[in-house]
Amino acid sequence: MKYADGVRHPLPMLAYIALFGIGAVLQSQAMRDTELGATYILVLGLEATLAFVLGVALFDEVATMRKLAAVLLIVVGIAFLRA
Repeated sequence: MKYADGVRHPLPMLAYIALFGIGAVLQSQAMRDTELGATYILVLGLEATLAFVLGVALFDEVATMRKLAAVLLIVVGIAFLRA
């Protein structure tokens, strides 16, 4: 959404909408065969981790030790859910 600048830039906005739709379809497919709670938390954790990584890579956001530790806790939590 940062590239879309709200709705000022239509191409990034359309890409955001398309990716959101694709993500919703993939999440609904994943939830057909697994537990709702665990799958939903898995998806949210992966989205948060990806948002953090992309923020650092694309927007030069600062990756402090506290933020890295928080992301590590998310990833460890996901691993415990899937185990």
